[in-house]
Amino acid sequence: MNHNLNRNTPKTFLKRAALLGSLALCSVAAFALPSDRNQPISLVADRATFNEKTGITTYTGNVIIEQGTMKLQANSIVANLNSKKEISTITATGGPAHFQQKTDPAKGPAKGQAQKIIYNAETGIITMTGNALLQQDGASIRGNSLKYSMNKGDIVAEGTPNKSGSSTGRVQIVIPPSSTKSFPGARD
Repeated sequence: MNHNLNRNTPKTFLKRAALLGSLALCSVAAFALPSDRNQPISLVADRATFNEKTGITTYTGNVIIEQGTMKLQANSIVANLNSKKEISTITATGGPAHFQQKTDPAKGPAKGQAQKIIYNAETGIITMTGNALLQQDGASIRGNSLKYSMNKGDIVAEGTPNKSGSSTGRVQIVIPPSSTKSFPGARD
């Protein structure tokens, strides 16, 4: 740790921490309600650190980030910057990490949880690992890992290989009765 601090260091750190918190939420808010982007960002944690050389900001201890309808809760959140000082990846870990956000005014909030949630800002892919679950309006998908491409709208779910035929560890999808007609391959 650098002990050669001047009086401006706390102000600089706070500005950078606020900027990184804003960038993190702007990245995640790409599939949010438009009104969410105009809401203030609230970030609370027990500790926040920023390393200017590595471009890594870490928030630890019951981290809660909120902006409009978006809420992210985790034991820790790590944001990595690329060479252009833009968010490259955001990693949330918890027991499990939780998020929720209203993506459509006509639907309930989308909710998710996993032991680890990684958002890659460069590819637009969210990867959830460790008992991952996504749910909205009675529909859900669960697996050991879920990958969602914000650019393509694709979801890839993977379970744990299981030769016994039981559902434990395998991909599980629940489709509520009212939406089966819009599911490809569903019959009346």
